[in-house]
Amino acid sequence: MITRLNKYLSECGIASRRKSDELIQEGRVQVNGSTVFELGTKINPDKDEVYVDGEKLKEQKKVYFLLNKPIGVITSTSDEKNRVTVVDLIKTKEKIFPVGRLDYNTSGVIMLTNDGEFSNYLTHPKNGIEREYTVKIDKPLELEDKEKLLKGIYLDNRKSKFTSVTFPKKNIFKLVNVTTVEGRNHFVKRMFDALGYGVNELSRIRYGKINVKNMKPGEYRIITEKEVKMLMK
Repeated sequence: MITRLNKYLSECGIASRRKSDELIQEGRVQVNGSTVFELGTKINPDKDEVYVDGEKLKEQKKVYFLLNKPIGVITSTSDEKNRVTVVDLIKTKEKIFPVGRLDYNTSGVIMLTNDGEFSNYLTHPKNGIEREYTVKIDKPLELEDKEKLLKGIYLDNRKSKFTSVTFPKKNIFKLVNVTTVEGRNHFVKRMFDALGYGVNELSRIRYGKINVKNMKPGEYRIITEKEVKMLMK
C-alpha cells in the first residue's frame, strides 16, 4: 500500500509527522539506498527499504504510557548534558518518544508512545484537547486579572486565554487551577507573567481525560486501549 514517507516514519515510532519531515529535510532518511530530501515522498512499505541514520525501519507494536513527570527531568528522547529524560524512566523495548513537552521544572502528566498518529492528534491545535494545570504564583491572583485571563490577553500578537480559572483551596488565591487548549511553549507561565505574576510551581494534572491522580512522581503505567480511543475521539 502506497503511503507518505513521514506517515510511515511515525508508524514506525520514529517521531510525529512534523518531526519526521524535519528528519527528511536534514538528510537523515534513506529509501532503497538513496537519501530523500523531498517532503511528500511516497513509498510502498512492502517493497521499499527505509533507513533513518543508517538503521533499517520496521513497524513496531504500538505502545502507550502515562508518566507522572518529576521536576528536574528532561522531556526528550536524549540529552546532550546526560541529564535524565522522560524516556529513561520507562522500561520498554520499544523506541518511544514524549507526546508534546513539559518544561524541566514542570511536573505532571506526560504521555509517551511510538504511535506518531496518536501524538500528532493530541498535540494538533485544531483538535482543542484540554490541558489542566495547578499553578503556585508569587502573589494572590486579583479578581480583575482572573477575568482578563478568561477573556483573553495578547501573546505573540494572538489573543490567548484560559478556558477556566479556579481556586482549588478556599481563600487561597496564590494557588490556581487553569485549563487551556493551548500547547505553546511556556504558555501558562507567560500568561501569568504578562499580568505581573511569577510562577513558583507548575504541574499539569490532566491532559484530555487522562490524569496522574494517585501516581507518585516518576511513576508510570500503560494507557489502556479504551483510554487511547477515548483520547482520539
